[in-house]
Amino acid sequence: MRILVTGADGFIGRALVRRLLGSEVLPGLEDKSRQLVMLDRSAAAYVVEDRVQRLAGDIADPALLEEAVGSGLECVFHLASVPGGAAEADFELGLHANLRGTAALLEALRRQRRPARLVFASTIAVYGVPMPALIDESTLPAPTLSYGAQKLAGEILVTDYSRRGFIDGCSLRLPGIVARPSSSGMLSAFLSDIIRVLSAGGSFTCPVSEHGMSWWMSRRRVVDNLLHAAALGAPALSAQRVFLLPVLHASLGEVVAAIARVHGPEVCSRVTYHPNAALQAQFASYPPLSCPRSLAAGFRHDGSLDALVRDALEEP
Repeated sequence: MRILVTGADGFIGRALVRRLLGSEVLPGLEDKSRQLVMLDRSAAAYVVEDRVQRLAGDIADPALLEEAVGSGLECVFHLASVPGGAAEADFELGLHANLRGTAALLEALRRQRRPARLVFASTIAVYGVPMPALIDESTLPAPTLSYGAQKLAGEILVTDYSRRGFIDGCSLRLPGIVARPSSSGMLSAFLSDIIRVLSAGGSFTCPVSEHGMSWWMSRRRVVDNLLHAAALGAPALSAQRVFLLPVLHASLGEVVAAIARVHGPEVCSRVTYHPNAALQAQFASYPPLSCPRSLAAGFRHDGSLDALVRDALEEP
């Protein structure tokens, strides 16, 4: 079995690669002889194994993608993207990586003999701001950032290529995944920073109110959900190809309280709040979320905020 991970050197990509190369049994990916193709802008050197092929370059380069597909791929995790803040600051860069790159990958996969299972990392940014009072599985996307628009276009392509039998794909609308490195380039980086900095004993000035509500998921849990998506059977995918992931819906103050329970009560004295109206509107005004179909399909959140804090800081 050959598996491609695009964005393999990213925050989620690294964790996913280590899980794919680990010894645990992965439903749907049980083949112990699985070979891994890691594709990113620069060659990822954190894994050295004979069964790993490392490719570096432009995700939209047809020659690079032809090399990645090689003799055929059984499974693809498409994580490569330019994140929200960077895509908004440089429209051409975001369009090239997030839309042209996805289209080029789908075209490369269309040319192989058997359809590959593709798991596409989309985003909750497809809903835009302000969000409605409740998000559920019938809520229509209305992106207000180029990043969300580009990802929504990718979802549509994945669904259409699947309808035509070129691939067997699905898209997961990922929430803010914590705790990303501070250099992530994402406007939502403060959601990760507050966990990392306070857990390490530092002081943190939060750019949104303690009452600001966000959706939360750890890197460990998002990798679980990506792997689960790769193993979904035909019945689950016959009804839908786009999944809104279950999340923890909690305020910044509630997350700080969880950090204090895990790392000591003095945590609460090391955080101050100076809300930025734009960040508050974009990332700390999230409504409740309901996704019973995704829960029925087997997708899960972290279970509790204490578990989120612990899992967010675990190395993959």
